Amino acid sequence: MTIKLIVGLGNPGKDYQSNRHNAGFWLCEALAHLYAGNFKKETKFFGEVAQINISGRKVRLLKPTVFMNCSGQSIQSIVNFYQINTNEILIVHDELDIDPGIAKIKFDGGHGGHNGLRDTIQTLGTKAFHRLRIGIGHPGDKSQVTNFVLHAPSKGELEKIQNSLNNSLQIIEDMINGNFDKAIKTLHTKE
Repeated sequence: MTIKLIVGLGNPGKDYQSNRHNAGFWLCEALAHLYAGNFKKETKFFGEVAQINISGRKVRLLKPTVFMNCSGQSIQSIVNFYQINTNEILIVHDELDIDPGIAKIKFDGGHGGHNGLRDTIQTLGTKAFHRLRIGIGHPGDKSQVTNFVLHAPSKGELEKIQNSLNNSLQIIEDMINGNFDKAIKTLHTKE
């Protein structure tokens, strides 16, 4: 099994570009830059799509242009069109329960309160997809979560998040090639 689709979760528009909630977009943009991909708006996929080649494999990158809470619509449309199995999807998203500077790989599981994952699970009808969880930390109180994710990280937090994104870029090739255990071991030992 290999990864054929990498989805970065985030909110569209300039007002949200620097928000913690857009960590998934940040990784997809870094991948497009690294592998010479160009995002193009694809209305039938409710998103921006780029195609890159990693290790001779064609991989599509998707940044939904619908808001986070409706991400499933975008993902479902591209999955159906290209007949991609859910276990061939890597969804990259911000993770409150992980400190900035740390990224973790996970397969399957719940949404953990993440509305983009909640909608994706509901729309796809399964939790059986890969996730790359980019730690953004937690504000400390549940009532502050929405405000926290919809604002930019501090300079220090951003440096840590960028470090975890760089570490994540180093294991993407292993994930694309189906070497999940190696990718997990490499990424999880960089904590």
